[in-house]
Amino acid sequence: MKSITIAGGLTRDAVTRTTQGGDKITGFSVAVDEGFGDKKRTLYFECSLWGARGEKRAEYLTKGTKVAVSGDLSTREHDGKTYLTVRADQVTLMGGGQRGERREEPKGSGYGAGGRPGDDMDEIPF
Repeated sequence: MKSITIAGGLTRDAVTRTTQGGDKITGFSVAVDEGFGDKKRTLYFECSLWGARGEKRAEYLTKGTKVAVSGDLSTREHDGKTYLTVRADQVTLMGGGQRGERREEPKGSGYGAGGRPGDDMDEIPF
C-alpha cells in the first residue's frame, strides 16, 4: 500500500454512483498546489470514498471546499495520460465551498471530522 495525505480544494461537486455489484462510490477531485513563484504548479487527484461514508459525506463535498484526504495512492492511464488516484480512508472537511454557507454535519451520523465511526469528540467517555 502506498499511503498519502493531501490537502487542497475540491474542483467539482462530489458525485455518488452505484457499481454493477451494488456498491456505492463517491468520487471527487482535489487540486493541490505545490511550489511557489514561477515554479508553482497544481496537481490534481481523483478521489473515491466507498460505501455509506461517501454517500453521507457527498452533500458536504462541494466545489471549492477545502479538504484533507488520506488513503491509498495509485495511478490510472487513459488516452495516453496518467491520473493520480486516491482511494480515501479518511476525509476531513476544512471549510470553504461554492455555496457560501456553512453547513454542519448531522448529529448522530456516527461520523466525525475524520469520516470514521467514533470520530465524534462528544462521545469520548472521559
